[in-house]
Amino acid sequence: MSKKQKTAFVCTECGTEFPRWGGQCTSCGEWNVIKEIRLGSDKKNSSNSRAGYSGIRSEIRLLSDVDLAKAERISTGLDEFDRVLGGGIVKGSVVLIGGAPGAGKSTILLQAIANAAKAGLSVLYVSGEESLQQIAERANRLGLDSHLIKMLAETSVQAICDCVNQEKPELVIIDSIQVMHTVDSDTAPGSVSQVRESASYLTQYAKKNNVSIFMVGHVTKDQSLAGPMTLSHIVDTQVVLSTTDDARYRVMRSDKNRFGSVGELGFFAMSSTGLKQVKNPSAMFLSRADKPSSGSAVTVLWEGTRPLLVEIQALVTESQYGNPRRLAVGLDQNRLAMLLAVLSRHGGVFTANDEIYANVVGGIKVTETATDLAIIIGIVSSLKDKVVPHDVVFFGELGLNGEVRPVANGYARLNEVAKHGFKKAVVPKKNAPKEAVKGLKIISVSTLSEALDVFSEF
Repeated sequence: MSKKQKTAFVCTECGTEFPRWGGQCTSCGEWNVIKEIRLGSDKKNSSNSRAGYSGIRSEIRLLSDVDLAKAERISTGLDEFDRVLGGGIVKGSVVLIGGAPGAGKSTILLQAIANAAKAGLSVLYVSGEESLQQIAERANRLGLDSHLIKMLAETSVQAICDCVNQEKPELVIIDSIQVMHTVDSDTAPGSVSQVRESASYLTQYAKKNNVSIFMVGHVTKDQSLAGPMTLSHIVDTQVVLSTTDDARYRVMRSDKNRFGSVGELGFFAMSSTGLKQVKNPSAMFLSRADKPSSGSAVTVLWEGTRPLLVEIQALVTESQYGNPRRLAVGLDQNRLAMLLAVLSRHGGVFTANDEIYANVVGGIKVTETATDLAIIIGIVSSLKDKVVPHDVVFFGELGLNGEVRPVANGYARLNEVAKHGFKKAVVPKKNAPKEAVKGLKIISVSTLSEALDVFSEF
């Protein structure tokens, strides 16, 4: 008598598993997204797993006997891409790159492997979504030297690994992981179990054979990577490619990196010949209006391993309704509410009856607290209709007691400010450098009230 087929109920949006079917996913809140999937028998999965991972032998070793040789890296030929990866592609690593449709994932990977092939490396591009003719047309449009790029149209991970065994490439592109399938799972390609098993199979193969693999991943409606959360744990590096609000630029951010810093940013501009590197991203975010206006203040962020100048805009207007709105774009909404409370308590500026809007120009998302002082100055500037001079920069974290707290890498931030022609910088007292920065006047403050007094004197 045959055993009953095992099934599971999985959300197609976020990958959460449930013991039974339901109309709404309690994890992501979406309706009619829970689907029943079939699970392969334990015997079959166990057999296929042993076949797929054969040759990987486990042995106990002393930690002191492990080779500490520096991991060898492969350059993508794009300095911004290499920066996000931590200095290049580590041999034997697995990188997951996600992004919305049209962000440029396939384009930048095609450029990267073309540069790698030109440098003498053996590469393989595996396409499961587009035809080889479509990829060839894209390479021709980008002006890439494609005679060294090997192509394969396949969706079976076992067949892909067999082909890799024959061709021995050093760099493999999988486009995309959502259409790949493995015999270890009986479900349809794109299901949670198929994505998980396919990614795990390819990762094990990469580690065993010292092959670098890039996997393209899709994103959901909230711009998070589609598939199970275990997908992020399986890979070594996870990067996301997104577009700015005006769609002219692409921002690449590392969300996970075992071989480099997390949160590193790379900037690109989309052109007819592919993605071009933006060497000076601060200039990209500082395209300010010729005529100064109130509510605008410049601050300097620290993204990954470098400073970045951005403009903070604020608008304070009288509320037309009983409940004033507080809206933050690119900033933490709760952080804005806290800063307004500090401004009221320790700055003597009351905004309880006003609507307040704050925005980071350029579409970048701010995650650090060094922008606190610039946000407050922008709000006060808009409220009092007083223009902040174009040559002044503000940065510093605000505490609940009204103190201006120091931030990391203060001296490097000031050097970046001076390089872009700013003349004054209002900074926390503990960030004031011992050595003068050429062409830059440093104004140090220790409390919010001192910062507001400095602003009133401009």
